[in-house]
Amino acid sequence: MYRHPNISYAGSAAAPGRPMFVRPLSVVGSAQTQLIAGVWRPWYQPTCSWWSGHPYQQQPHCLSISKKHSSFSWREWRRPNTFLQGGLPLSTGQMDQSDKDPPFKRRKSTEEKVTGEQVKVQRSPKRSVPGENREQSPPWLKNVVGVPLKPGKFPPSSANKTELKRRWEDLSLPYGCGPQADGSIHKQTFDFSVMSYNILSQELLLSNAYLYKHCNPRILEWRYRFTNIIKELERHNADIMCLQEVQEDHYQKQIKPMLESLGYHCEYKRRTGRKPDGCAVVFRRDRFSLLSCHPVEYFRQGIPLLDRDNVGLILLLQPVDPSGSACSICVANTHLLYNPRRGDIKLSQLAMLLAEISRVARLADGGSCPVLLCGDFNSVPQSPLYRFIKESKLEYVGMPIGKVSGQEESSRGQRILEVPIWPPSLGISQRCQYELRSKEKNLQQEASINSLNKASIEHGLKLSSVYSHNLKENGQPEITTCHSRTAITVDYIFYSANQKDASGQTECSVPAERGLQLLARLALVTEAELGEVNSLPNQHNSSDHLPLIARFRLHS
Repeated sequence: MYRHPNISYAGSAAAPGRPMFVRPLSVVGSAQTQLIAGVWRPWYQPTCSWWSGHPYQQQPHCLSISKKHSSFSWREWRRPNTFLQGGLPLSTGQMDQSDKDPPFKRRKSTEEKVTGEQVKVQRSPKRSVPGENREQSPPWLKNVVGVPLKPGKFPPSSANKTELKRRWEDLSLPYGCGPQADGSIHKQTFDFSVMSYNILSQELLLSNAYLYKHCNPRILEWRYRFTNIIKELERHNADIMCLQEVQEDHYQKQIKPMLESLGYHCEYKRRTGRKPDGCAVVFRRDRFSLLSCHPVEYFRQGIPLLDRDNVGLILLLQPVDPSGSACSICVANTHLLYNPRRGDIKLSQLAMLLAEISRVARLADGGSCPVLLCGDFNSVPQSPLYRFIKESKLEYVGMPIGKVSGQEESSRGQRILEVPIWPPSLGISQRCQYELRSKEKNLQQEASINSLNKASIEHGLKLSSVYSHNLKENGQPEITTCHSRTAITVDYIFYSANQKDASGQTECSVPAERGLQLLARLALVTEAELGEVNSLPNQHNSSDHLPLIARFRLHS
């Protein structure tokens, strides 16, 4: 009997005079690819190069796997003591039952549809429970993205080459303030563009890798993602860019030098504590000059409500206007807390940001310069937090803290927002302004006490949203972020609208002061359209968020 030199034969199955297999080798496979009694090399060891593009060299004793069976789950292929019979899993205890189908187990919560080599898994809107028992990922994933990905279906071998299509929407004509008949525009105007973009920190991608199990691991590498992200920033060429989840080491070594070479000035604020990412605001040096920079830390020592490391960044910019009549612009960028059940923290963080914006944007005559508020607010459209930004007031009596952001439907078991939401020791009033530290404070003490007893908060900024959050063509919801678990809107660009934008008037012979006119926006897409490009990230879009871009006109 032939014995392969690299295989150890042990146990009664190798005893002289006893057959190694109960069936002919021609049925099960050659002796060089089959092992006995559970003594075999796992197919997923790094020495096996069944995946196209894997760096390891093919070894002669790895099991041969056919691509047409890539639809089987990790659990099925990785079952111990499994052989291949005709390309199907066959355990050693069932080698004599060729007329029966092999056992095939699936998770009850997963529905699959197999089409050729493509495997589509129905997304669950529910996040994984921390510490949930999961299978270990094959070692090759560690060599691709740095840490093992949580188990899921192996991504299709052929990359999805469909590119997401987005179009520009012209919003200037309804107000009658577009180009004149001769193609010119009002002389005392300053047009500029703004982008808000969560670029997905690589550290956060790796620590939440289960959200990206639909992706080919190669497109999750930072070197691949960085190239795509820079191309996207360069293609849109926005005058002002507000970026979130910017990893500090990547910012210092790659992102900042690249953007500076493209003519941008960069400001950055890392999250507090040991968090590796933060917010950046960059602007074109030939369009704006920096008047002041104001980082905002939401962490406050000794205040339990404000024990999170989120931050904001505010810049006061002066347009480079030959006429010298353009007023300054206040640009704010933030990334609020994610936790859907801590609306009290989100509102407190937002109040701190609004208080600083009110201070920075205040002019000598008591008015305010135009404000741009960008970022990832981790709140859905029409949620209480969203309405608070747009309507300048929120009455929250009896409101569960989990309802603030609108990320969760059920509020069972959640406590009610306290009155006041944040403690007076924070030094911010219920009108989202810094408390006065002078004699005026004594004069307003009685009014402050009355406001503390009211379950409402206010702010003095008049803000509108660039996006309407539903597409005009079909009324479908617009999507700004999408991965394997959800597809919603959490990113926004808010702005101080001038009178034409606010009232819908069509006359523009007298320009509104200290306001911005929305000229155009890069349209968002639906969840179905994102599904056609294999969700986010994908081959062309290297973040799980889409960039928001708008064009504005500042009247001097």
